[in-house]
Formats: sequence, C-alpha cells, structure tokens
Amino acid sequence: MRSMFEAMGSLASSGNGFGPGDDNDDDESLRKRYRTIFISDLHLGTPGCQAAALLDFLKAHPSDNLYLVGDIVDGWQLRRKWYWPQSHNDVVQKLLRRARKGCRIVYVPGNHDEFAREFIGNQFGGIEVIDEAVHTTADGRQLWIIHGDYFDAVVQCAKWLAYVGDNLYEFTLKLNRHLNRVAPAWGCPTGRSQAT
Repeated sequence: MRSMFEAMGSLASSGNGFGPGDDNDDDESLRKRYRTIFISDLHLGTPGCQAAALLDFLKAHPSDNLYLVGDIVDGWQLRRKWYWPQSHNDVVQKLLRRARKGCRIVYVPGNHDEFAREFIGNQFGGIEVIDEAVHTTADGRQLWIIHGDYFDAVVQCAKWLAYVGDNLYEFTLKLNRHLNRVAPAWGCPTGRSQAT
C-alpha cells in the first residue's frame, strides 16, 4: 500500500499533470484538484496503518469530495490493545482541516469501525457519517458506495468467526514483520523491493 501512495506522490511531484508535490496545505491552488477520491481500509489504530504515506497522498491530492469507505479506524484492534501514535492523530486532523476548507467528506463505516454506525445521520467536524451513499460521476453514472462487510456471510452470520479470523490475520502480520527483520541474516530476501 505504501508503495502505491509513494508512486502517486512521485507522479504529483514529477510534473505529469498532477501538480507540484509540496507539503504546503495552504497552496492547494497549484495542485490539480480532483473531483472525488475514495479511500477505504486505513485501519487507524494498528501498527500496519500507513498513516505517513496517506498524509503525503492527501497533501498532494486535494479534492472536492472524499469518501471514507469503511475500516477507517480499527475498533477491533483498539479494543484488544490501544495503539494510537501521533501520525494517526495527524490523519484525523488533516481530514478535519479538509472538511473545514470545503471538501465534502462522507464516512461509510465498515465492520472494523462498526461502532461508528451508532452515529449514522450525524456530522462530526463537517464529516458526514452515513450507512451508504450514491455518488454521481462526472459523466452521470451512479455508484453505490457501501462497505463490503454487508456481503460477507461470516461477518453477518458468525461474527465470532470473523473475530477469530481477524486475530489470525493480525498474528500473520506480526509474524511477517518479524520474518522480514531476520530474513537478511539468513540470506533470504524479505519481499521488499531491493535497489539494484
């Protein structure tokens, strides 16, 4: 995910029609403005969240509309162990600042941030919390905006199994981080791109 954000950031700074890639929030007029951006599965509140890369992306890509489509905050992880570094606060502050500057931000909660469904129909700092949305594209097509957990039978019918799966997934992420740290000592590649 980080490599995708970095690639988008390098496009923004390379003069390819995306506008300059400086970090000055007050100089958005020099950057290409997008009509709509869709972001999902940030999982703020987890060590695997790419908050710094997201901040770089948001700074380089101003928009009129921003849809946050589920699993923005990982309530499942935060219930087990609190993890909230400054970079996660920075993401929230950047989103609130965008809303203050006129960007319409729509938050459609998912299964990991299902706690936010209790606030559907409310706004917080200019961020609308809604169950689903319909977005009309520039060419008039309509897109149904909803998080995929509505179509996940495990999440809908056997929530306990979803929690077990989430715990196993988190374990594999931790194992992967550990293996990536020790793999070079064993002479193994880590799966990360190597400079040649």
